[in-house]
Amino acid sequence: MTNRIGHGYDFHRLEPLPPKGKGRPFVMAGVKLDFQKGPVGHSDGDAVYHAVTDAVLGALCEPDIGQLFPDTDPKNEAADSSSFLKIAAQKMRHHGYKIGNLDITVVCEQPKISSVKSEMIKNIASLLGCEPSQVNVKGKTHEKVDAVGEGRAIEVHAVVLLEMG
Repeated sequence: MTNRIGHGYDFHRLEPLPPKGKGRPFVMAGVKLDFQKGPVGHSDGDAVYHAVTDAVLGALCEPDIGQLFPDTDPKNEAADSSSFLKIAAQKMRHHGYKIGNLDITVVCEQPKISSVKSEMIKNIASLLGCEPSQVNVKGKTHEKVDAVGEGRAIEVHAVVLLEMG
């Protein structure tokens, strides 16, 4: 196969930061955001890196992020999620693929990501070994509907096209 497509998805509950809740500092694609809530997760809760990791792994028909980096493994506790994406990128190169393009949709009411999108894109491109022009990040709201719309959760979708390299 010369091209492979993968879809990744991640969802995290948002809670106040300690001591009021279990939220971790809010990080998206390696960018720390100043926000009163954060994702609840075993690792650092970076939903963007999680979704992109799963998209790459899915395109390769490899085990998913939960299988490779289970939340039952103590070494993944508070882990920097860039390490997960680095391993997915290594697998991609090992299989002879490179990024064609990557499209990411971040769905949350707050925080807004427009001011940090370019930094997010640079971080992702660097980890995947591609040009920033091959990575797109969009921010959407959920129009105040359900847990995401009420500001109690964040979800991220990622679609990747891998090309034989």
